[in-house]
Amino acid sequence: MIIGVCRIEVLISDSRSLKEKRYVLNSLKAQISNKFNVSVAEVEDNDLWQKAVLGVAVVSNGTKHANQVISNVIKLIENDRRVQLLDYTLEMK
Repeated sequence: MIIGVCRIEVLISDSRSLKEKRYVLNSLKAQISNKFNVSVAEVEDNDLWQKAVLGVAVVSNGTKHANQVISNVIKLIENDRRVQLLDYTLEMK
């Protein structure tokens, strides 16, 4: 069993309140979860208006598959105009 874990930092530059940030993040998290069948949650910077850190986890029977799924999550975030990808780290266990 392989567990892929990714820590993703994003900037939500148009956000002017926590309410706006939550709206964007909830939509993004639902889209990621539904499309890729992964677990996703906001894990840091909960009180900042324009920055968020998401944690994404996938369980797979192979490293290649887990890496491919997380790569597709990263591509989806990069193509979302509401957020800007700042950084990410990937770990396989």
